Parts: sequence; C-alpha cells; structure tokens
Amino acid sequence: MTSPGARRPVLDGFVLVAVLAVLWQLLHLAVGDLALTSPWRTVVAAAALLQSPDVWPHLAETGIALLQAYAIAVAVGLPVGLLLGAHRLSGDVAEPMLAALYAIPKITLYPVILLIFGIGMPAKIAFGAIHGAVPIVLFSLNAVRTLDPIYLRTARVLRLRPLAVARTILVPAAVPEIFTGLRVGFALTLVGTLMGEMFGAQRGLGYLLMQAMGVHNMQTILSLTLILVAFAVTVSVVLLRVDRRLHRHRAVQTITT
Repeated sequence: MTSPGARRPVLDGFVLVAVLAVLWQLLHLAVGDLALTSPWRTVVAAAALLQSPDVWPHLAETGIALLQAYAIAVAVGLPVGLLLGAHRLSGDVAEPMLAALYAIPKITLYPVILLIFGIGMPAKIAFGAIHGAVPIVLFSLNAVRTLDPIYLRTARVLRLRPLAVARTILVPAAVPEIFTGLRVGFALTLVGTLMGEMFGAQRGLGYLLMQAMGVHNMQTILSLTLILVAFAVTVSVVLLRVDRRLHRHRAVQTITT
C-alpha cells in the first residue's frame, strides 16, 4: 500500500491543478472568449491539435532542437564548470561574468546568433544551448567549491591527474548540486529553444505559437501553451524527484561519515 507520506505530494498536486482550473474558469467568465478560452475548451482543442497530422512535424522539430541544444549545453557547461571550480583563481574571475550573462535577457543576443547561424535549426539550437549552458556552469562551479577540501588534498597526496580527479572525486562528490544545475539548465534550454523558434524559424511549436499570436487565435495559443506546460511540468517533476533523492542520499552519507 502507498504510505500517507507518499500520497501527500500527489494530493497536493491535484489540489493545485484544481485551484488553477477554477481561477482560469473565473477569469474566462470575467473577460470572455476573445481574451481567454475556458479550461475545458482548451483541453479539447489541445487534444484535437495533438491528433492532427500537421502538428507532429512541428513537435518533432522542437524535440530534436531541444535534445541537441541540451546535449551541447551539458557537454560544454559541465566540464567548464568543473574546471573553473577546481581552479580557484579562474573561478573567481569567471563567476561574476557568468552571473552577469545569466542575469541579462538572452533575447538581446539573438541578432548576433542570427548573424552567425542564420535562420533555422542551427540558430535555435545555439540559442537554447546558451540558455542552458550558463546555469550548468554556475551550479557545477559552486558544487566543486563547496566540497570538503579533504577530497582535493587526498587527490594531491595520491598524485592523481586532473581527469582522474574529476572522474573519481569531483563528479561523484558533487553529483547532487550538479544535477540541480542540469535540471535548471533543461528548463532554460526549453525556453531558449522555443524563443528561437518564435523569432527565427519556420517550423516548430514556437513558430506555430507565433503564427497563432499573429492572427489572434486565442484557442490555438492556449492549446499550444497547455501542451508545452504539461510537457515541462512532467519533465520537471521527474527531475525534481531525482534531485531530491540525490540530496537525501548525500545527506545520509554525510551523517554516516
């Protein structure tokens, strides 16, 4: 049987969805169909949209761009963050610049991305990767910095090479914080990919969303938004559970040692 403690998050989730649906319905009644369609009509329209064969190429386009952008963000962000965290001076110099880059609206960089990559798949992949790589670098950097110094002293005593230090000490000890960065990086990569499709692509869900906004098709706008929110929430819930499990495991290891 499922324990009450395990059922509580599920119940809280249902309550939150119900409250949001009620608020959505009340807002719909206040502003009307032209400004906001009802929750039920939006769900029906989203289901019909997913059954349309015309939308699946756009879904595939967005999925491929998202996976490639996230893979690039991880492949770049993780090693850079680990190296900056292991080298104190480099980390001290790079962290303020990365924090400033993380804070500025990335849309200001999009004209430069378009000039370099042109309109299409490469531009939105690059834009998504930029969104995801910066938080992964920052979280990985801080994950290494907050490690117990005894790990690095042990590595120096054993005369391990840098790659061996990263593989056998830094990464395993910093996994919970690194995974938090990967989780945040995934969410921001999705945002960046969709923004790239909205402003510099001719395929994808972001492109469909921009087209619907251009003709003020509120039903399509909300249907696409609902599909994207459902996907983002599902992935975030899975990643958050893994994240919490890793942090609990790390806390238990700290207590036992």
